[in-house]
Amino acid sequence: MPKVRKAVIPVAGFGTRFLPATKSTPKEMMPLIDKPIIHYIVEEAVNSGIETIIFVTGRHKRAIEDYFDYYPELEQVLKKSGKEEEIEKLRQISNMAEFVYIRQKEQLGLGHAVLTAERLVGDEPFAVLLGDEVIKNKDYPGIRQLIDVYYQFGKSVIGTMEVPREDVSKYGIVAGKEVVDGIKLVEKLVEKPPVEEAPSTSAIIGRYVLTPDIFEALKKTPLGKGGELQLTDGLALLRNKEVIYSKDVEGLRHDTGNKIGYLKAILDFALEREDVREEFIKILMEKCKEIEKG
Repeated sequence: MPKVRKAVIPVAGFGTRFLPATKSTPKEMMPLIDKPIIHYIVEEAVNSGIETIIFVTGRHKRAIEDYFDYYPELEQVLKKSGKEEEIEKLRQISNMAEFVYIRQKEQLGLGHAVLTAERLVGDEPFAVLLGDEVIKNKDYPGIRQLIDVYYQFGKSVIGTMEVPREDVSKYGIVAGKEVVDGIKLVEKLVEKPPVEEAPSTSAIIGRYVLTPDIFEALKKTPLGKGGELQLTDGLALLRNKEVIYSKDVEGLRHDTGNKIGYLKAILDFALEREDVREEFIKILMEKCKEIEKG
C-alpha cells in the first residue's frame, strides 16, 4: 500500500470574517500567541509523517510563502546580537517539510481547491487539512488518526465529530454503519443539509485522507451550494465507485475561521503556555471581577 506522503492545505480564501485585518494579512497567518495558525496545522501534518506540503494559495497569500522560507537578512541581524537559538528556531520552520505552492486562480470552493493540486499530488493517496482548523492532540495528531485508518482499509477517510442537531446546517454531514469504535462505513454524504433533512449529527471537519480517484470524481461533480465545487459532493460521487470511511477525530478542535473560535483558541493556548499562563490568569481574574461589579 502506498504511503501518505503529501498533504494539501487550501489557503486561497479571503478571510472576510476578519476584515479589515485580512485585507493585508492572510487569516492563516493570524497568531496564536507567537506562532501563526498555519504553523500548528503544518506541524500536525509533519508529526503525522507528511513529507511534502502543497499549499493551494492565492495572489494575496505571499506572507505564507515567506513564513516557511529562509530569511537570511533577519538571521544576520540575530547573529550580530548573538541570538543563535532564535536563528535555529527560524531554520526549523523552513526545514519542517518540502513546501510547494500552486495558485487557485478562481475561488470556486474546497473541491476546486483540491482539484487544483492534482498535478502536484499525482497518482498517490494524500491528506487534506483545512487552514483554519487547529486540532490539539500531542500524543496522536488528528490527521495521523485518519492516515492509520487509511492504512487499515486502503480507502478514503473523512474526519468527523458529533455536533448538536441544530448546528448540522453549518457542516457537511455523513451517515453510515459503525464497523469499529469511532470508524464508520459511509452510506450518505450531504453538504449543509436543513436540520430536518440531516441523516445524522456526524459532521465533517477539516481533515481528510483521500485516494487519487477523488480527482476524477470532482471533474464529474456539478457545482453545488453557493455555485461552488463542493468536496462533499465529490466524495458522494466517489462513494458510487469505492467505499469511504469516516473517523471521529480525537482531540480538541479549534475553528479559528470565526471570531469567537479564534478567541477561544487564544485563551486555550495561553493557558497552556508556562511563560504566560500565570500572568494571563491574573488578568482574566481581574477582568472577571470588573464584569461582576458591572
